[in-house]
Amino acid sequence: MSAVLTNSNTTALPVMEQFYTIQGEGLYQGHAAYFIRLGGCDVGCVWCDVKESWDADKHPVVEIADLVNAASSYPGRIAVITGGEPLMHQLDGLTAALQKAGLRTHIETSGSSPLSGHWNWITLSPKKFKAPLQEACDAANELKVVVYNKSDFAWAEKYAALVKPDCKLYLQPEWSRSAEMTPLIIDYVKDNPKWTLCLQIHKYINVP
Repeated sequence: MSAVLTNSNTTALPVMEQFYTIQGEGLYQGHAAYFIRLGGCDVGCVWCDVKESWDADKHPVVEIADLVNAASSYPGRIAVITGGEPLMHQLDGLTAALQKAGLRTHIETSGSSPLSGHWNWITLSPKKFKAPLQEACDAANELKVVVYNKSDFAWAEKYAALVKPDCKLYLQPEWSRSAEMTPLIIDYVKDNPKWTLCLQIHKYINVP
């Protein structure tokens, strides 16, 4: 897997894909958003549905200016940086440029690499394969725990205790096991109403 990119003067980043769609998850579900999926991940979730993102060297390096121009060409004002694990890269330059262009900056991260970038919204999705840093827990606006089996509820509670009190709490069934896990999540949310069920609506309506 590719090394972490630490240059604070980063002007280009490896991009697996970029596209305009609606946000399918979390508090901003249903909102128009431009997604920038960066290449590179060192977390290695066995159930990852974008394993082709893991090797940053397999993806073209795109200038930040070009990414901002592409995101700005659509009417939606949210730019979501995802991966892979986007925090493997230094994101100060990208986020500053996006915000200067009038876009909100959102990130979806496992929190396992040090924070960089200027964010309007941070979605922390901790993974057992490489635990998040406390700084990510402190900064998270929403906690999204992917439920693959019953033991993940205890995992979710562990991190719910580490985020700030106003952090939104979501439980999301792992897609390949959604038929089995969704009923369990529904029962869990009914018993523990601080949590909210999160469904990947983009997969149900067949958009990216």
